[in-house]
Amino acid sequence: MWAADEMRSSNAQVEWIIRDALKRAGRLPAKKRAPKKDLGPKN
Repeated sequence: MWAADEMRSSNAQVEWIIRDALKRAGRLPAKKRAPKKDLGPKN
């Protein structure tokens, strides 16, 4: 069981490092916005 916990911890560290690097480089996508409501076909 400890191996699974250790892997999750390692994955979290890697994810943080990648996100931090992307943020510093200005490469993170814009913040997520609420999806536009579908108002039907445009005529």
